[in-house]
Amino acid sequence: MKFSDKHSEQIIAKGLTLAQVEEQIDKFNRKIPYADITEHASIGRGILKLDETLQEKYIQYYKEEHEKLEVLKFTPASGAATRMFKFLYKFLDTYNPQKDSINSYVNKEREPDVRLFFIGSEKLPFYDDVLKFMNKTELDRIKDSDGFNYEFVRTLLAENGLNYGNYPKGLLPFHKYKNHLSTPFQEHLFEAASYACQEGKSKLHFTISKQHYNKFIHKEQEIIKHIEEKTNCSFEISYSYQAEKTDTIAVDLKNRPILDTDGNLVFRPGGHGALIENLNAIDADVIFIKNIDNVVVNTYEDEISRYKKILGGKLIDLQQKAFKFMEMLHNGVSQEELHTILHFLFEGLNVQISEEFEKYSQKYQVEYLIEKLNRPIRVCGMVKNEGEPGGGPFWVKHENGSISLQIVESAQIDRKNEYHQSILKKSTHFNPVDIVCGVKDYQGNKFDLTQFVDKKSYFIASKSKSGKKIKALELPGLWNGAMAFWNTVFIEVPLVTFNPVKTINDLLKPTHQIK
Repeated sequence: MKFSDKHSEQIIAKGLTLAQVEEQIDKFNRKIPYADITEHASIGRGILKLDETLQEKYIQYYKEEHEKLEVLKFTPASGAATRMFKFLYKFLDTYNPQKDSINSYVNKEREPDVRLFFIGSEKLPFYDDVLKFMNKTELDRIKDSDGFNYEFVRTLLAENGLNYGNYPKGLLPFHKYKNHLSTPFQEHLFEAASYACQEGKSKLHFTISKQHYNKFIHKEQEIIKHIEEKTNCSFEISYSYQAEKTDTIAVDLKNRPILDTDGNLVFRPGGHGALIENLNAIDADVIFIKNIDNVVVNTYEDEISRYKKILGGKLIDLQQKAFKFMEMLHNGVSQEELHTILHFLFEGLNVQISEEFEKYSQKYQVEYLIEKLNRPIRVCGMVKNEGEPGGGPFWVKHENGSISLQIVESAQIDRKNEYHQSILKKSTHFNPVDIVCGVKDYQGNKFDLTQFVDKKSYFIASKSKSGKKIKALELPGLWNGAMAFWNTVFIEVPLVTFNPVKTINDLLKPTHQIK
């Protein structure tokens, strides 16, 4: 399509080209690129279940080897907390304190989360802070619990109250200890100190929204000295934002670009898949990835640290074997050595080998193995499926006919395809975003991670703007399409390692409560 001079300047200012935006618009007109799943990954078929002996082996291996490498913890933390309070925002909008009781509202609106929130509110870490903020005169005036509850929620979320819904999720109080409240940001520092502290220093990187930068810096300055003294580890913390060049254009239901009130094109952040650019800018040998809201109280810290070391040890072991085999392939190998490498790719890295391999000349066999082996590696923890929404491990068939292990979001699976839906229903494990990455090649050079993205595995999401339905393009997810052509290993980890806070009521679960 033809853009006006004004819109062309806007596009270029974002770091995009006109051709890129035209391609984005074209994607809305195409058939949605669903994943062609062939079976779910399971124990013995794509997911490793390590016995106690192997667990201890990898823990010890991590302890021995990680000091020789540069280790970093990478935490996507750009999200605002708004969605955590979604049912409470609805409550404020629809509850009439003059006419309704809380019980009648819950029954009428079918909102059991509201009832659970009020039953458990005294156990929430910010309960006392809300009370302190509430108008003392108002508190004295309110006699009935329903009036108190309504005022409690209003104070929690209103702009002239605590305004928690507009906070970055990483800086909300999640846990209440004896003498202080703790945010996810703080818990990630404690966690990193337990398995990623090298020579007295731990490196962390948080991807955040630009408008929240000062809040994170303020919190860092407030807590850093205390945590360093308590952990005997110093911290090197860095931040980055999603680059504007990863924004995508929004369209109406007829796939036409929409304009804001000033006549500018409307762009939206490209989803967490855009963070492959941020990850690509990190210079480290081993990178642990974990979402900002997946934290626990310190009671469970040792167990979390244990499984991080297991995943890290497995990654380093695989990486060093891959490096040794890469050197062999470049220096000349026998037919027997070729088959040893072939076995490692198939058994160790889940790489499905072409049925034509034995027919290739030795020269092409070497080239084939180099192409398959010379890739970033990720080792991902997988928990047993407990009905959580989101992605899981599957075997996926690509356009060229090859099959590989992938993390697939439910939105990538065609709801109308009965065969794919039957595979989804049989799935046994869930992706908790517990990933350890090796992003350098056998010569110590960083891979260009953007070269391993499946650009066809994008999402089209339904959104709203100014009360109107729009469509938004989301880039291939960070652990989905953005890592599609990495070598992938899945390991079963216990459910205690997965403790996300998607709604405020999740903070009532045992892993977020001090015993």
